[in-house]
Amino acid sequence: MSRRHRRMDSLFALLFFVASLSTAAADLAGDGIALMAFRSAVGKSALSWNASVSPCQWPGVGCERNRVVSLRLPGTGLIGQIPVGTLGNLSDVHTLSLRLNALSGSLPTDLARCTQLRNLYLQGNRFSGEVPAFLPSLSCLVRLDLADNNFSGSIPPALNNLTRIGTLYLQNNQITGEIPELDLPNLVQFNVSFNRLNGSIPVKLRGMPADSFVGMPLCGGPLGPCPGEAAPPAGNGGSSPSGGGSKLSGGAIAGIAISAVALFLIIVTIVFLFCRQKTDAMATKSMDTGAAKPPEVEVALTDKRVVDGVGAKGAAVAAAPTVSPAGTGSKKQLVFLRNAPRVYDLEDLLRASAEVLGKGTFGTAYKAVLETGLVVAVKRLRDVNMPEKEFKEKIDDIGMMDHPNLVPLQSYYHSNDEKLLVYDYMPLGSLSSLLHGNRGSGRTPLSWETRTSIAMAAARGIEYIHSTSRTASHGNIKSSNILLADTFDARVSDHGLAHLVGASATSNRIAGYRAPEVTDTRRISQKADVYSFGVVLLELLTGKAPAQALLNEDGVDLPRWVQSVVREEWTSEVFDLELLRYQSVEDEMVQMLQLGVNCTAQYPDRRPAMSVVVSTIEEIQRSSIAARRKDQQQVFDDDR
Repeated sequence: MSRRHRRMDSLFALLFFVASLSTAAADLAGDGIALMAFRSAVGKSALSWNASVSPCQWPGVGCERNRVVSLRLPGTGLIGQIPVGTLGNLSDVHTLSLRLNALSGSLPTDLARCTQLRNLYLQGNRFSGEVPAFLPSLSCLVRLDLADNNFSGSIPPALNNLTRIGTLYLQNNQITGEIPELDLPNLVQFNVSFNRLNGSIPVKLRGMPADSFVGMPLCGGPLGPCPGEAAPPAGNGGSSPSGGGSKLSGGAIAGIAISAVALFLIIVTIVFLFCRQKTDAMATKSMDTGAAKPPEVEVALTDKRVVDGVGAKGAAVAAAPTVSPAGTGSKKQLVFLRNAPRVYDLEDLLRASAEVLGKGTFGTAYKAVLETGLVVAVKRLRDVNMPEKEFKEKIDDIGMMDHPNLVPLQSYYHSNDEKLLVYDYMPLGSLSSLLHGNRGSGRTPLSWETRTSIAMAAARGIEYIHSTSRTASHGNIKSSNILLADTFDARVSDHGLAHLVGASATSNRIAGYRAPEVTDTRRISQKADVYSFGVVLLELLTGKAPAQALLNEDGVDLPRWVQSVVREEWTSEVFDLELLRYQSVEDEMVQMLQLGVNCTAQYPDRRPAMSVVVSTIEEIQRSSIAARRKDQQQVFDDDR
């Protein structure tokens, strides 16, 4: 082949490659235009999409091969009607999740163009009109959830075209008529409860559980025979279908019944003993390893194979999920406090990817990332044994505490075997990890201003708790319970939990923060809180962890050590090396040290109240600012 021909071939190949890139870019650009039109119609204030970056980087949008293939926006505050010419243009989308929003009106008919759709989740909105006639044309659908809307009309018999469908949820709508003869070979999960259906359950659906058809005048299958319909045979029992066989005598029937009951009791006893033995073994293992999670919760929280709507085990989920964290079959849900945003539910929480943040006095904390991108902190409480009513009252008291320097409690879950608390997530972790987690060469020093700001914020949070009543206390003040937002804004966590847990949990409280007069760790006075906060102050100033601190094996009894050093007039030896460069605020550092010593006085009546602590730190901060300005002015004058 001539050199010229080779050049021409190379040129054609290059042009083809450029053309293919342009086509792909145009397709993605078209998807982006469709999504921005969707945002303008229903999510202008809810979606922070930036047109200057690729749609693939927008929250909730997933891409493959330079096309949008998934859109997951559950509970994001979408409101209004989806117009034609928006989502219908996403021709490659295979997962569309818009559940738990306030979308209304009919579904846009051009969704029929999304022939690759496999998962369509629209539950928990305000959609109305008839069940869309185009749904049967989406032959790839595997999961379809239209629950908790206002759909009306009848169920289209053409849904039989959805031969791949495994989940079909239509409950809590206004659907009328009879259930058509649906024959869906892969159907596993089905629910039409609380509509306006009537008549008999089709033969192919009679294997579904009774709670798939409740709240309506239906009959057949799990709901019992329809009028005039013969009851299904319970077994041949030695008789022929025509009734011509011989019947068992009454004594024989009684004997069989007694034998069956005895056999049943034996089986139940064996199963109970087996489960008891297994539970004891698991409990022993948990004590040995420090892991407190039952297996069911472990799967629910960490299994990343879960897709929107169906878990790794195929657990059914609907707008009101019936899955219990402890596998007890309870239908309880998350309870939200105050004005906490209801943008997730129990199902979302259990499906979230999770990682352990730490194991503390009251339980294990997890970072849970929901499919929307929302991040929350989940605490699994241990050693909480109290009636639900009492638990609710105490949690309500915690929920009533509203202060910018307390970690907000969003929601909780209570069952006999499981207690979960859901908090705002603090991205910078705890003060303890910030002080002691990385003392290597790559560490960023913690400035004096940052340390005083953290002390001020934590003091205000504790002062607020004390102000709610004369006996109110936190009960577990320590540096690992002072958490930091992304602006180093400190917030106190675990407030109120000391009144929930049993003595076995509180007895494990880190001794380095405990006031000397405390004998019952479930009864902490406000002055005992002041002592614990004083230890935190000394920890901030010295960079040393108190006795038995988890992140520093060389922990010391800080109050005793500081007092011994100060008595020898070696005050400068006390401070963290990172603070020694702040010479202009030496006096303020000494004042803060003295405040920490006062807070950790041996006798409670010699310790200041938290209101005094707050005003003292405020004065120290003002002095620090004045000293820094004076130092800057001196540098300026010297330069002149």
